[in-house]
Amino acid sequence: MVRQENKAKIRGVRVITSEECVPKHKLLVMDMWFKATKRWHRKFEPRVHVWKLKEEKTCEEYRCTVGDKVEEVKWKGLGVSDHWQQMKDIMIKTAQDICGMTKAPRRHKETWWWNEEVAEAVRDKKIKYGKWKKENTEEARMKYKNSRRNAKRVLSS
Repeated sequence: MVRQENKAKIRGVRVITSEECVPKHKLLVMDMWFKATKRWHRKFEPRVHVWKLKEEKTCEEYRCTVGDKVEEVKWKGLGVSDHWQQMKDIMIKTAQDICGMTKAPRRHKETWWWNEEVAEAVRDKKIKYGKWKKENTEEARMKYKNSRRNAKRVLSS
């Protein structure tokens, strides 16, 4: 009836003797418990604006700064991995200083079509929804439905 890996998830099994689904077969009912999967949200990590290096002025400034920093470093007596790590650190630090970093994730998706009229209709709808859930009356529900219709009408126009 159940796959081998799901047998541990069965909590209760009952046979309903009064119900016959097919001749000589009885109805079997079981409770199975599954863990709810947790949604994983990606943590925001600031990134370097490397696309700014396509601009000629920024690219030239980056090259000069990296060149100056490379000349200042004492390379003798370092292994290959240390040499590479130091070079990498110089390039990343310079890119962060010259190009800049992203600040935070975008809070809202692009809403170029959103204007003050639409914002007012949606705000009114949210307020009416909150009142309806708090009061739980038929009058509040009707006001919410009317404001929801109005918001849809404003959005589509």
